[in-house]
Amino acid sequence: MNLAGGSGGGNDAWLWGLGAIALYALISYGLDYRARARRGSRHPAREALHDLKDREEPQSPRHRVVSRLLMLGGGLLTGLVAYTTSGFLRVAAAGLTAVVAVTAWALYDHWTETRDGAGR
Repeated sequence: MNLAGGSGGGNDAWLWGLGAIALYALISYGLDYRARARRGSRHPAREALHDLKDREEPQSPRHRVVSRLLMLGGGLLTGLVAYTTSGFLRVAAAGLTAVVAVTAWALYDHWTETRDGAGR
């Protein structure tokens, strides 16, 4: 079954979907690296890579779960958009979806980090 008239390429749609998820992870890493470099971290690349799997800043359990759901949902949505579209639209839609999803995730983390930090 073709969703939204996409997936016309057969097996290559899976590769596009996986590529979109990799793009999403790369954008997430880049934003975290930039934030850590601006804060004056001694090893921003290593810390940004570590932060993709486990945050160093403590979060409440509820905020951590919501943050991870936003991260995973954004990656899956980006992969789904790449899988269901084709041609130039695939590249543009997957890229835009990844940027919007990562921005939403980063804003949520920033908002909760600022709120949790003020309460301490």
